[in-house]
Amino acid sequence: MEYNLDLEQLDCTRDRGGQPYIIAGPCSAESEEQVMETARQLKEMGITVYRAGVWKPRTRPGSFEGMGSKALPWLRRVKKELGMKIAIEVAQPSHIFEALKYEIDIFWIGARTTVNPFFIQDLADAMKGLDNPIFVKNPVNPDLNLWLGAFERLNRAGIRKLAAIHRGFSYFGPTKYRNVPQWEIPIELHRRLPELPIFTDPSHIAGRRDLLQEIMQEAMDLNFTGLFIESHINPDAALSDKEQQVTPADLRKLLDSLVIREPEVHDDRVKNTLSRLRKQIDLLDDELMDVLEKRMRIAEEIGRYKKANNITIFQNTRWNEIVGKRLAQALEKDLSQEFVDKVFRAIHQESIKKQNRIMNEEEERENA
Repeated sequence: MEYNLDLEQLDCTRDRGGQPYIIAGPCSAESEEQVMETARQLKEMGITVYRAGVWKPRTRPGSFEGMGSKALPWLRRVKKELGMKIAIEVAQPSHIFEALKYEIDIFWIGARTTVNPFFIQDLADAMKGLDNPIFVKNPVNPDLNLWLGAFERLNRAGIRKLAAIHRGFSYFGPTKYRNVPQWEIPIELHRRLPELPIFTDPSHIAGRRDLLQEIMQEAMDLNFTGLFIESHINPDAALSDKEQQVTPADLRKLLDSLVIREPEVHDDRVKNTLSRLRKQIDLLDDELMDVLEKRMRIAEEIGRYKKANNITIFQNTRWNEIVGKRLAQALEKDLSQEFVDKVFRAIHQESIKKQNRIMNEEEERENA
């Protein structure tokens, strides 16, 4: 894949030691006055890319679904009078064609659209020949391949100005976030597509103002490109997502509170210290791999014994015993229980796969 999105040309704010780029604006364009006043206050902060929802894909009918095409002249006015670039969400080809009439600069594809390859292909076909930057939010479910597939479809349509927006993932169960960040997914996206800019959307991850700062800081600590954040002149009166929006003044405070760290190491002393510590990590990782290999050999031996004695693979009592013991140890060793639970579930699943293969290998040979 090829990319040529020049962020300097995009002219997002970047005046805090090299990071972050900032794209900000209200969840929804609600009125001409709200759009203009929010834009003025953000422009005074040095923010030059203004985001606003025009067509709002809501979970249930009856919610505010945006002002639609009526809002596009308001955004063009922001562009003409304040010199800001404008970004809006598009979900179908008609949105693109309508937005181009009003000189919209940047399109983003929302999470509910990214999840469907048919929708992405329709948009890619409609965008052929466009030079506008296209930002793609992660799909609502934690599926990296769907996200990658969206970029591949757009890239095959000749679109090169691409960027990702990490906005968290839906999760069924108790969580403090509106959408769980699952940082490992955008990190893996960056590993596979290292030249692709990645913005974090703390508003949709948090779902509430008091969590914004910690999410923003983590994005910066991971050296992501920038922030794609919601700001409204009167959040409490917003027609959508009011709990997660902040005023431009409060956004300034949040940005000023960020600690921006160096992405590269230049000091030889620091390099040498990191190198020494990383060698220790490498040695421990080698030991972990050896231990896992030994554990799986024992799991295979157990599988052969179960097969010989006609015993099922999964033993619920034994699994509960493992989980309970290891989660208790996690607390003793100052490890996250969530982390330990994930590790041992992955180990257990691999053990089941190996035992299942042993259980069925004779039948497979007979059927071959």
